[in-house]
Amino acid sequence: MERSKIQYTIRSVPERLDAKLRETAAEYGQTLNEASLDALKKGIGDGDLPALHHDLDDLAGTWVHDEATEQALNEMRHVDESIWR
Repeated sequence: MERSKIQYTIRSVPERLDAKLRETAAEYGQTLNEASLDALKKGIGDGDLPALHHDLDDLAGTWVHDEATEQALNEMRHVDESIWR
């Protein structure tokens, strides 16, 4: 006998979580249910999809060339041979 699929009702979903789930569903062309199930699977380490990380998205593409910074970096790259003997 095949076990029927279990249904859940989840209450008190924070607005931020709701917004992220809806955004993810739209991004991947999923229903809200599918996106929620994927998130639950990833959360317990049972997901088929790799976790997406957006930790540094705000920094991507923001580098501005600065001569003083380049000079400081070049000085740090210099190895003082007298120290390494």
